[in-house]
Amino acid sequence: MNALDIAIRRKLYRRDGPAGAEREVLAIEDLAFGVAAGELLCIVGPSGCGKTTLLSIVAGLDRDYEGTVERSRPQARIGVVFQTPRLMPWLTVRENVRLALDPPPKRAGQAESLLTEMQLGAHLDGYPNHLSGGQQRRVALARAFVGDPDLLLLDEPFQSLDAPTAQQLRDALLALWSRRRPTVLFVTHDLREALSLGERVLFLSAGPARVVLDVPIELARPRLPDGPAVEGLRKRLLDLHPDLLRGLDKPKQAEDAA
Repeated sequence: MNALDIAIRRKLYRRDGPAGAEREVLAIEDLAFGVAAGELLCIVGPSGCGKTTLLSIVAGLDRDYEGTVERSRPQARIGVVFQTPRLMPWLTVRENVRLALDPPPKRAGQAESLLTEMQLGAHLDGYPNHLSGGQQRRVALARAFVGDPDLLLLDEPFQSLDAPTAQQLRDALLALWSRRRPTVLFVTHDLREALSLGERVLFLSAGPARVVLDVPIELARPRLPDGPAVEGLRKRLLDLHPDLLRGLDKPKQAEDAA
């Protein structure tokens, strides 16, 4: 049974053009796919193709589109991790995570327990500006998971991190997903990351976005983005679809993530 069935006929943006004239930009057209309950689905595509717009629609943050997003559980709890951590600078680490809990929490110490599991126990009463980039991403991931979401949406959550820190966070995500089994949509520009994380990878076209390739990933876990199994699959896909995959895997400058 699918947790999500998505069918977006059209998503338009209206933007200012030359001399103040308004113009329409077609971001998504005839995009349709389903996601099984508990599946970890990765979505890749060229920069600016509409991946973030898609997540905003699935999250219910953008309702200005033609089409449907159907959830098997209409009241499903949703967790979201954005490209930047979006932590409240005036709140401590534990307070930022507690924001995602419905009062009263299901169990005492729920936020603290998860933060400790994610190696942030020494920073519970610290503030975001005292954390490294990698630590801030851990807090954002903990905030998304603490309410036991049925659906988790992640928008390039580990971009700009150095390779060891990004892999630590991928491992943390997989550990949490394996234990709690939410349905996950993970958006990334990095094909190696998608192949190492996903049970399935959807490839979107350049805008207007539509699904152009749907690949089940049958590689055994654990798998690393730079491991031989992932690299072998990546090369096979590149050989089969060179035009489709052009522009993916471009490295980004790493930020402070110690």
